[in-house]
Amino acid sequence: MSHHIELARWERSGSPADLPAAIGTRWAGDPRWRASEFPAGNTGSPILSRRVAEALKEDLSLAGTFLPVLIDGSDTGEYVLFLVESGVDCLDERRSSKPKRSGDPLKKAIFRPDAVPVELPAFRVPGSRRAAYWNGWAVDHLTQLLGDDLNTRLVWSDDPALTPHPDPWGF
Repeated sequence: MSHHIELARWERSGSPADLPAAIGTRWAGDPRWRASEFPAGNTGSPILSRRVAEALKEDLSLAGTFLPVLIDGSDTGEYVLFLVESGVDCLDERRSSKPKRSGDPLKKAIFRPDAVPVELPAFRVPGSRRAAYWNGWAVDHLTQLLGDDLNTRLVWSDDPALTPHPDPWGF
């Protein structure tokens, strides 16, 4: 079975039995291009370079685990998949949009401020397990490490001076 199918199944179910032991991928694009330290991929389970993962390991381990990334069938140690395991019921379901399909990211997520797990770098919400929501302090750490290589979009804030992106998952 494909690692990606196992990962998608785990994102839907949350069951440890569905969790892959690793994730497989292949190199794409021109090999002369500079390798990304946060390559595009799954919004719920990002791939990180070993350097970024090591720099943030203490913080990220609060919310999930790292899985090896097998590139063209072998574990080069260059990348890991950060599997956000923390699921938190902090969504204001009445004010949030509904997912298009079960488990899909929400176009508009409104959180209950008193329930947001600010101590975690990232979390998932029930009913939208295919997306990982990052807290601002974790995004700041990632931005310090990655600079312009990281595209960030505000999903939600309880600060009325900040405007969430109208389509945060529309990459």
